[in-house]
Amino acid sequence: MDDDVLFQSRHMVKHFTLQKSITETISRSRPKKVHAVDDVSLTIHRGEVMGLIGESGSGKTTFGWIAAKLLAPTSGSLIYDGIDVSGLSGEELRRWRHHVQIVFQDPITSLNPRLKVWRIVGEPLMAAGVREKAAIMERVEKVLIDVGLPERSVELYPHEFSGGGRQRISLARALILDPEMIVLDEPTSALDVAVQAQILNRLIDLQKERNLTYLFISHNIGAVRYISDTVAIMYLGKVMEVGKVRDVMEKPLHPYTRALLLSVPVPDPVRRKFRFRIKGEIPTLVSPPPGCRFAGRCPFVRDRCRTEEPVLRGFVNGHTVACHFAEELEDKAIN
Repeated sequence: MDDDVLFQSRHMVKHFTLQKSITETISRSRPKKVHAVDDVSLTIHRGEVMGLIGESGSGKTTFGWIAAKLLAPTSGSLIYDGIDVSGLSGEELRRWRHHVQIVFQDPITSLNPRLKVWRIVGEPLMAAGVREKAAIMERVEKVLIDVGLPERSVELYPHEFSGGGRQRISLARALILDPEMIVLDEPTSALDVAVQAQILNRLIDLQKERNLTYLFISHNIGAVRYISDTVAIMYLGKVMEVGKVRDVMEKPLHPYTRALLLSVPVPDPVRRKFRFRIKGEIPTLVSPPPGCRFAGRCPFVRDRCRTEEPVLRGFVNGHTVACHFAEELEDKAIN
């Protein structure tokens, strides 16, 4: 394994079993499953920011929770720093959490409103065995300054902060154990535009200062383009395209990626007329269609797409795409 590789998922699968209805129980039919993540293999290098883009329901958050080992995969393996950590539990898992932390999407629900900031941010330290309040307070005050909050914040409660302030508290909690990698699960989606920019800039500064590795999950294409080095596109539990941000954004090879990028509003009527819309309903994850999962909505679909599932295959500069006819889009710059 490349020494520069920090994180890998190999053929990661996560299916959620649905509770049976009374009719299904009586008929003894097999339980239905939601195919949230299906055969996802991604590689993240040390010090890299990988963006993960997809519509709601694409499986990106589920994958992030698996990466942080908050969910157990149905199958597949997680390789961290050359070691398979898929089966870690108990004390081994608690020690491993020093390396990978997560920042959740909604700081209102992820922060305990009954606890002061020093308890919220210091909780990982207490779980790691630190008991002296003075030592905890010292670490908490330092990390709060690092995320842009004053020291006096330690005695306040989450409701006394704005949305941006609460997200900084969440970030401080993730940083308190000095992790190597942080999963950022849509960390700016609940914030207004000005605060989003502040949080993104702070994340970039921290990444450089601490040599952090990020998995940045978002549906905000502009934010991903701004902060990420590489990007992966997910649709209905599958990875459609992976590559360097500039390559994917300027010359997308998958029709779904192209449609996502062309859906971003632009104040130019000339550019607008070159756009195409994704039509049709999003298939259900309970019974995904055969072949390419985007086939039912793809404007370039052919018979082969409906029966044969495409696999990720490489182009130049590590750019990979799961499309049978990607060559037809390869030479077309995005309008």
